Amino acid sequence: MSFIRPEAQQTIMRFREILVGVALDLLGLVLIVTGRGLAVWIGVAVCIGASALILAGIQRARFRKGAGGAGVVNVVEGAVSYFGPLTGGAVSLREMNRLSFDPRQTPPHWVLEQTGHDPLFIPMNAEGADALFDAFEGLKGLKTQHMLRVMNDPPAAPVTIWQRDSSTVRRLT
Repeated sequence: MSFIRPEAQQTIMRFREILVGVALDLLGLVLIVTGRGLAVWIGVAVCIGASALILAGIQRARFRKGAGGAGVVNVVEGAVSYFGPLTGGAVSLREMNRLSFDPRQTPPHWVLEQTGHDPLFIPMNAEGADALFDAFEGLKGLKTQHMLRVMNDPPAAPVTIWQRDSSTVRRLT
C-alpha cells in the first residue's frame, strides 16, 4: 500500500534526477556556509556535481513522456528491442542509419532504421522508452536539444533527428 498518489509518484519519477540534484545542492551549500577548510571545498565539489545532475535531469524530464503505452522497449548492450502488440523488432545502434520522429501517429513514434531491416516504430510512451534517451545520446553527432525541441513541439511531418555519415540533418524552421 502506497501513501503517495499514483500521479504524484509519476511526477516524482519523471523529475527524480532534478530532485536529487536539488537535495545535493542544498547539502553542498550547507557545507559551504557552515564548514571550514576542506569541508568548504567538498561543499563546492558537491554543488558542482549536483548542478550537472540537475542539468542532465532537465533534459531527461523533457524526454520522458510517461509510460503505459503499447509495447515494451529494452536497451541492452547497444541494441534496442521493441516488443509491441502488433509489431516489434530489434536494431543495433552501431548499425543504425537513421533516427526519425513521426508525429503523425498517436502517440508519436520514434523510427529507427537499419539497412537490410524494416524500420522499427516505437511509441514515445511505450514501457521503458525513457531508456532510449541514453541509447540516443550514444549516437555520434546527435543534437540533444534539437531532439527535445522536436519532441515537445512536434511538426506536422516526420523529421530526421539523426543520420549516419551525414552532416546535414533536417531542421525545423
